[in-house]
Amino acid sequence: MSSDPRYDAAVVGAGILGLATARELVRRYPARRVLVLDKEAGPARHQTGHNSGVIHSGLYYAEGSVKARLCVSGRRLLLDFCRERDVPVRICGKLVVASDESELRGLETLHARGTANGLVGLRMVGENEINDIEPAVRGIRALWVPEAGVVDYSRVAATLAEDLKSAHVDFRYGAQVRRIRIGAGSVRLETTAGAIAAEHVIACAGLQADRVARMAGASATPKIVPFRGDYYVLRADRRPLIRGLVYPVPDPRFPFLGVHFTRRIDGEVWLGPNAVFAFAREGYRRADVDLGDLAESVAYSGFRRLVARHWRTGLSEMVRDIWKPKFLAALRRYVPELRGADLLPGPSGVRAQALDPSGRLIDDFAYDVAGGLLNVRNAPSPAATSALALAREFVDHIERQPVAEREDLPT
Repeated sequence: MSSDPRYDAAVVGAGILGLATARELVRRYPARRVLVLDKEAGPARHQTGHNSGVIHSGLYYAEGSVKARLCVSGRRLLLDFCRERDVPVRICGKLVVASDESELRGLETLHARGTANGLVGLRMVGENEINDIEPAVRGIRALWVPEAGVVDYSRVAATLAEDLKSAHVDFRYGAQVRRIRIGAGSVRLETTAGAIAAEHVIACAGLQADRVARMAGASATPKIVPFRGDYYVLRADRRPLIRGLVYPVPDPRFPFLGVHFTRRIDGEVWLGPNAVFAFAREGYRRADVDLGDLAESVAYSGFRRLVARHWRTGLSEMVRDIWKPKFLAALRRYVPELRGADLLPGPSGVRAQALDPSGRLIDDFAYDVAGGLLNVRNAPSPAATSALALAREFVDHIERQPVAEREDLPT
C-alpha cells in the first residue's frame, strides 16, 4: 500500500458532476494533488454525454428544498462558467403547457413553486400568447419560463477537463474501481489500471453508485435501477415548428417530466424522452441486455414493489417506446400538425434512478460518507444544471465533517 501513487484527493467519475467536483477541489487547494479516474476512455460517456442539454431554472422543486436551492445557484454558476470559457448558451425560454382543464391545478402549483424559488419573469399565458411564443403549439393555458435555456453539456464537461489538465490534475481513464479499502486517514482504490491512495475520495459514479457504495461497506440500498429514455428528432425541414422548449405539466407521481420538445444548442429538435425500464445499466439501445444488471434489478424488492404499484404506467411507456404511432399521439397533443414522417430515430439516455426497498423513487440528491470517502448515491435531474453548486456542497462537507455518516444534502 505504501508504494501506491498518493493523492490529496481523488474523484471517481468523469461526468460533469465529477469534473465539477475536481474543479472545486483545485480552486480551493491549488497546491494539492488531485486525480480524476473513470472506467471509460474519456469524459462524459454516460449520463452527461446523453443529456438533452436543458438548463433548468428551479421551477419543479418545492420551496426551500435542496433541489430548488442548488438548481437556482447551480444555474447561475453554470452560466458564469460558460460566459468565462466561451461555451455557447442559448436562453430560449420554456412553455409548460396544459392541454386540458385537468392539468390547470398542476400548472398553478408550478407557478407558485417557481415564484417562491425566485424565478424571474415567470407568468401564465393564454392561448393567444402561447401561439405568439410557439405558433405550432396548442394548449388552453401555459406557464412561460423565460430563464430556461440550452447548452451542450458534453462541451461543458470537455472544457472542465481541459481546465483541470491545465491545473495539473491527473487523469486516469480505463480505470474501473474493483475494490475500496478505507483506512485511517487514507482511502485505497484498487482499479483495473492499478491502485492509488488518497486522503479524500469523492465518488460520482452515476449508474454504478450503489456498487461503489457496497465496495466501501455502505448500505446496499438505495439501489440504482436504470430507466432508458428514447428520443425522436424532427426532420431538418420541420425544425421551425419548435422555437425553444415545450414541456407538458408533469405527473407528480413520478420524477420524470414527460415527453417534451427541445430545440438544442445545435438547432436539432429532440422529441421525448419516454421512460422505460432498461435491461442494462449502460444499454442505450432497445436490444441491449446485460443479464447481470437485469437479474440484480428484478431481484430487488424495491423494484418489484414499484412494478406492482405502477405496472399500467410502465406497460404504457413500453408500448409507446416500440410503437411510433402512440409516441406520435403523445406529441400531437401539443403540436397537432406533426406527422409520422416528421419523426426520425434519435438518441437515447439512461437515467440512474435510486430506488429504496419500499419501491419509492428517490427524487432528491443524497450521498454516503465513510471515513475519507463521500459517495454520491443519487444525483437526478437537474444535476447537470446544478453540478457546480453540488460540487461546492461536497467539498464543504469533507472539510467540515470527515466522519462516517449517511445523509441527504442539507436544506
